[in-house]
Amino acid sequence: MKTIVDNAVQKGGFQKMLRAIIEAGLDKTLQSRGPFTVFMPTDEAFAKLPEGTFEALISNKRELTKMIANHLLSGVVTTEDVAEKNQILSMVGQKIKVDTTNGIKVNDAKIVGPDIMCSNGIIHVVDHVILPEE
Repeated sequence: MKTIVDNAVQKGGFQKMLRAIIEAGLDKTLQSRGPFTVFMPTDEAFAKLPEGTFEALISNKRELTKMIANHLLSGVVTTEDVAEKNQILSMVGQKIKVDTTNGIKVNDAKIVGPDIMCSNGIIHVVDHVILPEE
């Protein structure tokens, strides 16, 4: 079974998030034992951000790391587990609200694919970037 990073590379469509992970120096972490749960925004999700947002994040390692950590949970949390909660805490302690009204959303990001099981956790493909609150 492949790691989170290896799966994201193989599946494709996650170039922006992978670049962010590498720029922040978190690629080794997400290839380590874990386990981690990652809400993995697609490249289309990053395209929805206001112009210049991605570039601003890439140029600020602290903010970039915070943004990535906001997409991470400790342990393996399946879609079913997420759906049973009203909110979850990201690895930076940010409260992320869960809405199951129309599919499963974490803040504004809808889970848009099946769970991708990895050797060190799980990936949930999402259609929006979960930016940390100020």
